[in-house]
Amino acid sequence: MPETVIFESEQQMDRADIATSLRQVADSLAAGEPITLSAGDQSTTVAPTARPEFEVKVEREGPADGAGELSVEFEIEWPEDGTEDDGGLTID
Repeated sequence: MPETVIFESEQQMDRADIATSLRQVADSLAAGEPITLSAGDQSTTVAPTARPEFEVKVEREGPADGAGELSVEFEIEWPEDGTEDDGGLTID
Protein backbone atom coordinates (compact mmCIF):
# COMPACT_ATOMS: atom_id res chain seq x y z
CA MET A 1 0.00 0.00 0.00
CA PRO A 2 1.50 3.39 -0.94
CA GLU A 3 2.33 5.86 1.81
CA THR A 4 1.46 9.57 1.66
CA VAL A 5 3.16 11.93 4.11
CA ILE A 6 0.54 14.33 5.46
CA PHE A 7 2.78 16.13 7.98
CA GLU A 8 6.48 15.95 8.77
CA SER A 9 8.75 17.94 11.05
CA GLU A 10 12.37 17.26 11.91
CA GLN A 11 14.51 19.53 14.07
CA GLN A 12 17.08 19.42 16.81
CA MET A 13 15.59 20.17 20.22
CA ASP A 14 16.66 20.02 23.84
CA ARG A 15 15.65 16.77 25.54
CA ALA A 16 13.36 18.71 27.90
CA ASP A 17 11.51 20.24 24.92
CA ILE A 18 11.13 16.80 23.32
CA ALA A 19 9.70 15.49 26.59
CA THR A 20 7.23 18.39 26.69
CA SER A 21 6.07 17.59 23.15
CA LEU A 22 5.67 13.90 23.98
CA ARG A 23 3.73 14.81 27.15
CA GLN A 24 1.34 16.97 25.13
CA VAL A 25 0.63 14.04 22.80
CA ALA A 26 0.29 11.68 25.78
CA ASP A 27 -2.12 14.06 27.53
CA SER A 28 -4.30 14.29 24.40
CA LEU A 29 -4.31 10.49 24.06
CA ALA A 30 -5.20 9.98 27.73
CA ALA A 31 -8.05 12.48 27.47
CA GLY A 32 -9.38 10.93 24.24
CA GLU A 33 -8.85 14.23 22.44
CA PRO A 34 -7.54 14.82 18.91
CA ILE A 35 -3.82 15.51 18.46
CA THR A 36 -2.85 18.68 16.58
CA LEU A 37 0.65 18.93 15.15
CA SER A 38 2.03 22.23 13.84
CA ALA A 39 5.35 23.35 12.40
CA GLY A 40 5.80 26.55 10.43
CA ASP A 41 2.88 26.86 8.02
CA GLN A 42 2.00 23.16 8.31
CA SER A 43 -0.68 21.86 10.64
CA THR A 44 -2.75 18.70 10.92
CA THR A 45 -5.13 17.22 13.46
CA VAL A 46 -5.67 13.49 13.92
CA ALA A 47 -8.03 11.56 16.18
CA PRO A 48 -6.72 8.08 17.05
CA THR A 49 -9.29 5.39 17.78
CA ALA A 50 -9.74 4.16 21.35
CA ARG A 51 -7.34 1.23 20.79
CA PRO A 52 -4.74 2.14 18.15
CA GLU A 53 -1.69 0.00 17.45
CA PHE A 54 1.46 1.27 19.22
CA GLU A 55 4.92 0.47 17.87
CA VAL A 56 8.25 1.27 19.49
CA LYS A 57 11.43 0.73 17.52
CA VAL A 58 15.12 1.39 18.24
CA GLU A 59 17.33 1.52 15.17
CA ARG A 60 21.02 1.90 14.49
CA GLU A 61 22.01 3.33 11.13
CA GLY A 62 25.55 3.43 9.88
CA PRO A 63 28.54 1.29 9.04
CA ALA A 64 28.86 -2.13 10.67
CA ASP A 65 32.40 -1.37 11.87
CA GLY A 66 32.03 2.22 13.07
CA ALA A 67 29.95 4.75 14.88
CA GLY A 68 26.45 5.16 13.59
CA GLU A 69 23.30 7.00 14.51
CA LEU A 70 20.72 5.68 16.96
CA SER A 71 17.04 6.49 16.93
CA VAL A 72 13.96 5.68 18.97
CA GLU A 73 10.73 5.77 16.97
CA PHE A 74 7.20 5.79 18.37
CA GLU A 75 4.34 5.05 15.99
CA ILE A 76 0.62 5.12 16.70
CA GLU A 77 -1.42 3.58 13.90
CA TRP A 78 -5.14 3.04 13.34
CA PRO A 79 -7.45 2.40 10.39
CA GLU A 80 -8.64 5.60 8.75
CA ASP A 81 -12.20 4.26 8.72
CA GLY A 82 -12.15 4.06 12.54
CA THR A 83 -12.54 0.28 12.86
CA GLU A 84 -10.89 -1.33 15.88
CA ASP A 85 -8.50 -4.26 16.07
CA ASP A 86 -8.37 -6.42 19.22
CA GLY A 87 -4.63 -7.10 18.83
CA GLY A 88 -2.26 -5.33 21.14
CA LEU A 89 1.34 -4.66 22.06
CA THR A 90 2.68 -5.23 25.54
CA ILE A 91 5.78 -3.35 26.72
CA ASP A 92 7.61 -4.85 29.69
